[in-house]
Amino acid sequence: MKIEGFGSIIPKSIELTEKKGSFGVEGFGETLNGFIKDVNQSQLDSQGTVKDFVSGSGVELHEVMIASQKAKTNLELLMEIRNKAVDMFKELTRMPV
Repeated sequence: MKIEGFGSIIPKSIELTEKKGSFGVEGFGETLNGFIKDVNQSQLDSQGTVKDFVSGSGVELHEVMIASQKAKTNLELLMEIRNKAVDMFKELTRMPV
């Protein structure tokens, strides 16, 4: 198994947006949509790794654990982003006009 750096943990959609420098409303929506797709893909990759491990296709236990923890971390990050966005919306609706 190839050992990767910490850069592989950051979803590709966030890296691309940071390089472009677009942080408008449309940029946020595109970034969030891309991140949701990345989280979904990491969940599917984790499920595939587990299936390969169970079927005996030469997948090691540590690879299963790494894939599942990566999927879990991505999902937790997505949930925190959602929570902060909801908090921001609630705060904006409380502001006097």
